[in-house]
Amino acid sequence: MDLLEYQVKEWFGKIGIPVLPSQRIDHPTDLKRLKIGFPIVLKSQVHGAERAKAGGVRFAETTIDAIAAAQNIFSLPIWGELPEVVLAESQYDANQEFYLAVVLDTAVCRPVLLGCKEADIDWESAGEKMHHVVVEQEFSPFYARRLALKMGLQGTLMQSVSSVLQKMYQLFVQKDLDLVEINPLAVNPNGEVMALNGKVRVNERAIKRHPDLGEMAAKIISRHPSTEINGILGDWDGVQMHGKIGILGNGTGSVMATLDLVANAGGKPGVCLNLRHAFLTDTTPTTFSDRLETGLKILAADKSIEVILINFLGNIPQAEEVAQIIAKFVQEDNNELKLKIVRSNGSKIPRDLNIPSLVVRLAGSELNATKNYLATLKTQSSALIVVENLDEAVEVAVRLAKPSTKKK
Repeated sequence: MDLLEYQVKEWFGKIGIPVLPSQRIDHPTDLKRLKIGFPIVLKSQVHGAERAKAGGVRFAETTIDAIAAAQNIFSLPIWGELPEVVLAESQYDANQEFYLAVVLDTAVCRPVLLGCKEADIDWESAGEKMHHVVVEQEFSPFYARRLALKMGLQGTLMQSVSSVLQKMYQLFVQKDLDLVEINPLAVNPNGEVMALNGKVRVNERAIKRHPDLGEMAAKIISRHPSTEINGILGDWDGVQMHGKIGILGNGTGSVMATLDLVANAGGKPGVCLNLRHAFLTDTTPTTFSDRLETGLKILAADKSIEVILINFLGNIPQAEEVAQIIAKFVQEDNNELKLKIVRSNGSKIPRDLNIPSLVVRLAGSELNATKNYLATLKTQSSALIVVENLDEAVEVAVRLAKPSTKKK
């Protein structure tokens, strides 16, 4: 999970890394109450790279110019993402710019300090220009000074850069991060350093250990229920694709098998969620029923999903509650969640394929009561197909997701 720049700058400021005076802008009119002095720079807060080239970074000398620039930025998608926030920041006079990073090297399972006397450089392809120091033992200021010396820095500047590196490493460890990056670290004519832009990548497996990270991840999911799932829910707890059939399972094997069968049958799998384990965004203990309810909401909010396919195998905890959650979900008289209920005893599949359908496959003697309960549901507002055979469930789901063809 990558943070946006304004979030990164908040972390930098709290830990003591020099950052410019700035203000979060949620609407262009917020610039009328700007607390920092002009001239300013306005930056689009998106995850996509090269935002400056795309027009997402603009300079302004007056309030009128700033409002006009902000209006353009808010309406400018970068790599398909529209900003919800714009960062207003003071301008800075720099005569040198460096690249600094602390990154987790998975090959040696150790943190690595990176530094380069050129900014806007890709550390993965920088070659000899990029200097590095592997933190082989407990961290000490020695590692930071060693990198600064490798970069050819001396005197006060070497001390300033070393200090920034130490605080970057401190943040890296405190928040269980995969990457802390400053690009660029600017130096003004007086030799003062300033982090003009930063990047932080959170280790997904660490989200549970930090309530503030869990809240951030939860907000991302609530705003972008499908586009941000991959990389937030973790390895096979959540997999994001852009197909029409969302999948809920109670184990890695069942989810993978269902996904493969859907693809082999000519269907297009969408978001797949494994409910056996807690989501990485859960900061408090959750039950299987809690995760089922959350999973259904995530898939229902995804406009690309036309069919929700549930495949539960063996046994599940709280089987009675699971039946109640599914029943409540399909009976909701909500325009967004209109599902047609269809019995599995030979009823016709609904012809109106523009609304999502729910296909449930339950296999196992402990699930018989749940299956029988769902099979007796009778309402006119939604569609539920209950089957025992996985191949049949996949066939029905793929058929429902295919576009209808009309004879001319």
